[in-house]
Amino acid sequence: MAAITAAMVKELREMTGSGMMDCKKALTETDGNFDEAIEYLRKRGLAQAEKKASRIAAEGVCDIYISADNKTGAIVEVNSETDFVAKNEKFRAYVEQVAEAASETDAASIEDFLAKPWKFDTTKTVDEARAAQVAVIGENLKVRRFVKFNTNGFLVKYIHMNGKIGILLDVDAPMNDATVECAKNIAMQIAAMNPTYVKKEDISADTIAKEREIVVDSSLADPASLPKPLMMAVIQEAIDSNKWNAEDKAAYEEQKNNKFWYNFISDEGMQVLRDIAATHKAEYLENKIFAGLVEGRFSKRLKEICLVDQEYVKAEDKENVGQYIAKVSKDNGCSFAINKFVRFETGEGLEKRNENFAEEVAKQMGQ
Repeated sequence: MAAITAAMVKELREMTGSGMMDCKKALTETDGNFDEAIEYLRKRGLAQAEKKASRIAAEGVCDIYISADNKTGAIVEVNSETDFVAKNEKFRAYVEQVAEAASETDAASIEDFLAKPWKFDTTKTVDEARAAQVAVIGENLKVRRFVKFNTNGFLVKYIHMNGKIGILLDVDAPMNDATVECAKNIAMQIAAMNPTYVKKEDISADTIAKEREIVVDSSLADPASLPKPLMMAVIQEAIDSNKWNAEDKAAYEEQKNNKFWYNFISDEGMQVLRDIAATHKAEYLENKIFAGLVEGRFSKRLKEICLVDQEYVKAEDKENVGQYIAKVSKDNGCSFAINKFVRFETGEGLEKRNENFAEEVAKQMGQ
């Protein structure tokens, strides 16, 4: 079994917003696998803010290059050690070159790309050009990732927050003012709402099954939101089996008519309810009310992760993105479809360097 370090617990806590002991248990149960640990926490309703899994944790920028005919393009992320360098004009100019080079590469991976000749000085590789920039700028730099698109339609880019977020969008439509405006609006939607897929049909059967299971398990992990008959049965079992201590029994008896009764139960008492509910999983899935609750939450989850089902953020009448696209297509007498997109957010999954500036200055001065 992998040794679970304090640094691993800290990283998972930052990624999920969960408690320290919950993170340690999740890593222990999954033998240190972060993806499985995040899923473990989600299933138990312990990941307080799932979006924190993409927490910004490093400096740098994203940039995008698109060819003159809008048929070929690439998005890149290049990291620096400090935000000061990320705003540096020399650094920005270098990242622009990296994006242009990525748009012309035939490399299939970042490792292959780094080993390719540097477009702007073929006596160097991409990685050697990066090392040369380190010498000029004075900070370690990392060309972290890239994605290249070729299309029969057209490409649109959107850079948000001065390079913190980048969107490269591949659209299947004739290119005119109306379709370009629509594509740019959708790119802004992706930046703001961070979907994972274009549409439900893009999600694999295995992923659908896993997401549904997570919804089921997280529903069981929230006893207070269970359908009332099931909730009452779980509470009664906790009382009858003496799995609740005297304090939790007394607190419930005093607060049972309060809709926020669960706020008066200890953490251990709430965990008892979760454990009891989990033992009835198969039985509850046969319950029409619980099945309906799960289906509603699962449907909501799909709308969050599928672009065309998201509520269009610029809409005045709460239309979704798919309806917005259909309207643009109808008004302009053309077809409009989204082939694919990629969204980079600078520093996703990386740990930001935490320094005491005064200590650093004193160190450099030999004090």
